[in-house]
Amino acid sequence: MATDLDGIGGLIIHLERAADRAAHVKHMSKWLPVPSEILPAVDAKDPNSKVWRYEPDLGLDPAYPFPLSDTEVAVFLSHRRAWARIVASGWHAGLILEDDVMLDPDAFPAALRLARDVLGPRRFIRLPMKDREGKGDEVARENGIRAVRPRVVGLNLQASLVDREAAQTLLAATEKFDRPVDTWLQMTWEHDVDILSIWPSGVGEISAVLGGSTQRKRTGFGARLSAEVARARYRRAIARKSISMR
Repeated sequence: MATDLDGIGGLIIHLERAADRAAHVKHMSKWLPVPSEILPAVDAKDPNSKVWRYEPDLGLDPAYPFPLSDTEVAVFLSHRRAWARIVASGWHAGLILEDDVMLDPDAFPAALRLARDVLGPRRFIRLPMKDREGKGDEVARENGIRAVRPRVVGLNLQASLVDREAAQTLLAATEKFDRPVDTWLQMTWEHDVDILSIWPSGVGEISAVLGGSTQRKRTGFGARLSAEVARARYRRAIARKSISMR
């Protein structure tokens, strides 16, 4: 166990009925350089396991153009469950991983150490699969790995390192939510948590091997075209507001 990562606990969010991922999750929990536990994900198919906090129109700017699926709500609630575990623990930060991540044995530990080095109060550090955030302010660099405060926070939450105070802040701010968790986190003006990204992160995804993605798929050309137009318009609005609020 790496002593330079003392005070950090690991959480692997795992849907218990996803039996095809169980062996991968068990292996990952043993391999991680921090003490780790498997956190049961909220199951979209089990209405008794959820406390519904989804409210379609909270009046936030910009408005989110799509209704959420049960799976998207469950994913948000699963991350809230992880934040709550960090708050309740004795850790000063938690490493949150989704159960379909693939971690490079050389690159990921180095990225995690840099994330640890730049960790601070109310700070949320993304370890993304792809470098899609473009320009940002470099906070630190070590051995070719960069910690950046992006102008526009990227999507997807396969891996993140979350300070305990940040987790507490995010829990309080998401008593109700109206959009997916990664999209909501882009709105830094709503939660006032400092979000950084580490790249390269050593994080990949193997959901195609482990049973596929849980993301919603729309059918029909007209529906797809309409959704893409609405999505592009929303992303432009997020980018404009993100830059204007810096």
